[in-house]
Amino acid sequence: MKVLDFPLIKITIGFILGILICYYCNPTIEIITIALVFNLMLLFVFYFLSKKNKKLNFFFGIVTYCISFCIGALSLLVNTDSLQKSNYSYFKKAFDKPHVITCTLREKIKGNDYNDRFIAIINDIDNENYTGKIIVNIKKETSADPLITGNIIRVKTALQTNSSAKNPNQFGYGKYLANKQIYAQIYTTQSEITVNKKIKKNIWFYASRLNTRIITNLEKANFNKAEMNVAMALILGQQQDISADIIQDYQYSGATHVLSVSGLHVGFIMLFILFILKPIPNTRKGSFIKLMAILISLGLFAIVSGLSPPVLRSVVMFSFLAIGNHLRRSTNTYHTLLVSVLLILLFEPYFLFDVGFQLSYIALFSILWLQPLLKNICTPKNKILSYIWEALMVSFAAQIGTFPICLYYFHQFPGLFFVTNILILPVLSFIMIAGIIVMVISVFNSCPIFIVAIFEKSIYLLNLIIHYVASFESFVIRDISFNFYYFITFYLLIIATTIWLKKPNFIKFVAFLMTLILVQISFIYTKNEIENQQELIVFNATKKTIITKRNGKNIALFTNDSLLKKQSKNGIIDAYKVGNFGKIKEINDVKNILFFNNQKILLIDSTGIYEKKFKPDIIILAQSPKINLDRILQDLQPKIVVSDASNSYSFQKYWEASCLKKNIPFHSTREKGYYKLN
Repeated sequence: MKVLDFPLIKITIGFILGILICYYCNPTIEIITIALVFNLMLLFVFYFLSKKNKKLNFFFGIVTYCISFCIGALSLLVNTDSLQKSNYSYFKKAFDKPHVITCTLREKIKGNDYNDRFIAIINDIDNENYTGKIIVNIKKETSADPLITGNIIRVKTALQTNSSAKNPNQFGYGKYLANKQIYAQIYTTQSEITVNKKIKKNIWFYASRLNTRIITNLEKANFNKAEMNVAMALILGQQQDISADIIQDYQYSGATHVLSVSGLHVGFIMLFILFILKPIPNTRKGSFIKLMAILISLGLFAIVSGLSPPVLRSVVMFSFLAIGNHLRRSTNTYHTLLVSVLLILLFEPYFLFDVGFQLSYIALFSILWLQPLLKNICTPKNKILSYIWEALMVSFAAQIGTFPICLYYFHQFPGLFFVTNILILPVLSFIMIAGIIVMVISVFNSCPIFIVAIFEKSIYLLNLIIHYVASFESFVIRDISFNFYYFITFYLLIIATTIWLKKPNFIKFVAFLMTLILVQISFIYTKNEIENQQELIVFNATKKTIITKRNGKNIALFTNDSLLKKQSKNGIIDAYKVGNFGKIKEINDVKNILFFNNQKILLIDSTGIYEKKFKPDIIILAQSPKINLDRILQDLQPKIVVSDASNSYSFQKYWEASCLKKNIPFHSTREKGYYKLN
């Protein structure tokens, strides 16, 4: 099937390219608007000219794709809250000092040991109208009444910008939140909050109420807390209360996708509805009834689950597949899939940069494309074995498709994922069906205890299986270095291999060999690139000093952290090693004098002792030394002063002022992040 012959596929690709170019190049909305108007005028001209001369159809198509490109770029700009004049990010004083902020709680998200956390929409700041999403962190207090979605709260506090990644190859939480249009957070206690008696009753409020009602009715039926938290994740995608140990077990066993509501869960619901409606004949009227039942059920499921983005994505995706099936467009499943991508990204273009969105669509596309090829490897004659085999090939196809992107983002691979899927498949199928029944009953009333007991034990069994598989930690391959070159070439290899195996011929075989060569080139290029790199890093590590010197893959570590010296395991260092294909070759105590690429470096620690005759290019201050920096700067005249996060804040401010007087650059890792010298 020639997928690219379908015009809407090319339009969708152009739309996605527009989002990507706009995201990375940051054009102004005026430029994109002018380009869109210009292309619309060209479209109008070529439309009439192509009627007289069919050869101009090609240019008409090119202009159409340019328009889709511009619409994609414009969609991103329109949906970027920071570009709206009403957004709180334009009120700079809100970040400098406390202001009275009024906001509406939209969604409760996963908290931590100290705070309950909500996504909220700002209504006003100091009675001036501002808009935008923030995260509200409320200190946990056992005596306080819990806040709910829909509460309008008023609090005097200062907005705090989201912190960016302060160490190399670290997860950029600030950028992650910015992609969700969240640019700030506030921290407060419930005693400082004034709660408006009026509750904003919108769809988010009613979704939360339904969710709370289900939990209350399950608690009345004496549902075990640990199992109930897993059940809420399995059926409704609510992972807020799952313990860290259970999440780790699912990660190590290769079953993390089970806890995230995705195509798997929505697909189960769709199949369950079709099973119930099986007696209805597949006439035009009967097919329409089935379609409406599926669309309504999926919509209600999205509301009950709290309208979270992963659920909405999956619901839209399967709604389009159901519509395509109703219209007898089964041969164009890929087209239907991309149309759903277009619709979602039209309203939420930042979903394109969400890992969950990427995984969902790549997994589903892989299943549609690879599963028919894989299932033909073996054809069991027994119906039960045939069903199990097909289900396993679905899992295997999804794993092949998501393999490069998982390595690129997460740098680990669960070696026993196939075993996990074999063991949990029967249990998971029962849990999904039983779970849907339990949740539906719990919406209206307390569920019968015997049904809850069966559901609870099945989840207990699932957790037991997952924990057993996860206990074989040696099969979990961690810290896999995987860069963007590998990511692209591995996907090219998967695509070329699949195309060749589906309908083998010489040209496709040559394409397969070329992609194989490209993979090898990416390995060679990466190796040469890494070997030619040299750098010194002063890390941002609270209460400790960590410095590395890297020459190619070899890393020399200097630290005063006794635990790091023994284990050489640290989240900061591990991320750096994996991101740079590095290996720790030696671990040393922090030295007061270092040399790197003809640069002389002096480190002054808590002793405050230094060699006065040594004239350094760089001074590193660590462990809050009690020194007179003005005198040191006068005597040593360095080119730059670096302060790591082991220093006290008051000392750092004093040193910064001293450097400012001498017109010497001052770099604080606490504020600016790590310092790099290469």
